[in-house]
Amino acid sequence: MVEDSGVDELLRQWAAERSDDAEMQEVNRIKNAWLAEAPPSASPGIPSQRANGGPRGVVRVESASPAYVAAMRRRAPEVPEVLLEAAASYWQLVGDLAEAEQWWDAGISPLDQRALDYRVAGLLPADLGRRLGPMTVLQHLRRGSAAAWCVARLQRQRRDGVA
Repeated sequence: MVEDSGVDELLRQWAAERSDDAEMQEVNRIKNAWLAEAPPSASPGIPSQRANGGPRGVVRVESASPAYVAAMRRRAPEVPEVLLEAAASYWQLVGDLAEAEQWWDAGISPLDQRALDYRVAGLLPADLGRRLGPMTVLQHLRRGSAAAWCVARLQRQRRDGVA
């Protein structure tokens, strides 16, 4: 797996959230009591818009694609299944599996939510290896530079004919 401290921190946070300390037990007790009061539903869904003023329906929410989960498991076998499914569900909403793997190959794990932020800002996986001064775009991002700043610099390079 590509070395990414963000993913390691995410895994540490995930493990800490699932520890059995007294505070987490109390949170889980309150959550379970609250969920027990909610009306049972057959399956999760998203309310759909009314068509011609008719009754509303519910669009069924599918779980993560098994192909996404399998691809992520091959690259990160030590990551818990729940975390893989959550990351896969994010990626299947915005792009195909090939794109997620391109981001991973470029140095950003799809398990890292920042990958989606970079994508929304206008970065492509191929942009991460491009140079902005003495560092690559990926190095700038890892040091805390804003994705929008990197996109603006790349556009200026293209406009000036540098890249």
